[in-house]
Amino acid sequence: MTRHCSTILCAAVAALVALGLIMLASTSAWVKGMEAPYHFLSRQTIMVVVGLVAAVFAARCPVEYLRKLTPWMFLGACLLLALCYVPGVAAPELGSNRWIKAPVVGRFQPSELAKIVIVVCLAAWFARWQTEVHTFWRGFIVPGMIAGIPIALIALETDVGTALSLSVAVGAIMFCVGTRLIYALPSAMTVIAAAGWYIYHDENRWGRIEAWLDLENPIHQLDRGMQQWRALLALGNGGPWGVGLGNGVEKFGTLTFAHIDFIFPVVGEELGLPVTLGVVLCYVLIAVTGCGIALQANNVFNRCVALGLTCVIVVPAMVNIGVTTAVLPNDGLPLPFVSYGGTSLVFSLAAVGMLVGIHRRSHACVTREFPLTRQTRLAVRL
Repeated sequence: MTRHCSTILCAAVAALVALGLIMLASTSAWVKGMEAPYHFLSRQTIMVVVGLVAAVFAARCPVEYLRKLTPWMFLGACLLLALCYVPGVAAPELGSNRWIKAPVVGRFQPSELAKIVIVVCLAAWFARWQTEVHTFWRGFIVPGMIAGIPIALIALETDVGTALSLSVAVGAIMFCVGTRLIYALPSAMTVIAAAGWYIYHDENRWGRIEAWLDLENPIHQLDRGMQQWRALLALGNGGPWGVGLGNGVEKFGTLTFAHIDFIFPVVGEELGLPVTLGVVLCYVLIAVTGCGIALQANNVFNRCVALGLTCVIVVPAMVNIGVTTAVLPNDGLPLPFVSYGGTSLVFSLAAVGMLVGIHRRSHACVTREFPLTRQTRLAVRL
């Protein structure tokens, strides 16, 4: 299977992108406040083309070329994240400062670019200091600062879900590289405690958790728990085989953000259990093939990049599916490749292109066995 990781990865991603366009055609026409019924579908189609171009470029361009640019990439990513707080440049929406206004592309979400930059910068650092990954300073403090500064900027944008999912990817890289657990575990517990304290003292987020714990309460069903409750109703209405493409009812205003964060329940309502399980299978295949590509990588840098990019794609998918099925409290992460979002789609496809490029340039060490053409037997005469 390891020889065909790129093929399986591309097939899974293509299936998810195709499903996303189909479901946008079914849901985007009913979004409130939009005059053009297929505005989101047309924009997402354009972003698919742009993302495919980015994926092809990323696959053909060796990832090693980025190692020399990592300081500038890091500064550029932090600058873009800081622009989310600058009036006139920032484009806040729904109480979050996640977007900025770009001259050509329009609204742009810097955190999607920051994900790839953090992974590449960490990989470059660990590749540079391979022999000191067990030390406190170069194996833990400096890598923690490289990842912690942009993650903190993302969290301050009130995009806590992206910050936490990115922290998981960073933790996976540091664990696999060999950072000592005696340093990592206390820091992780401290971060988790700080995140819990922040959520508990944030009225909106703590209200979401209370609603998630009691979704059957009619008060929560009309307030903070409405999205998850309507998502469960959509999945239940679809049953095992769905009500048919375009025949779902929850997308008609009751299930808000049905084309973005909560597109998975619409898939279950209209296409049924086989397609929802197929979506989960696609992300499992992405995780398995991404780890396979990391195992076949011919150096530490490529191995770290492949592992980090796999986590960047798969972890938000796990969170989104958990939220829409009420396994996790409501957060706000989109479903990669399926939900509407141009920035997320383009950089996710670029990450897939980087994975394919790493796999193409990895050479497995195979020992060739040469058969003996002539055998000579030696015996001692007595």
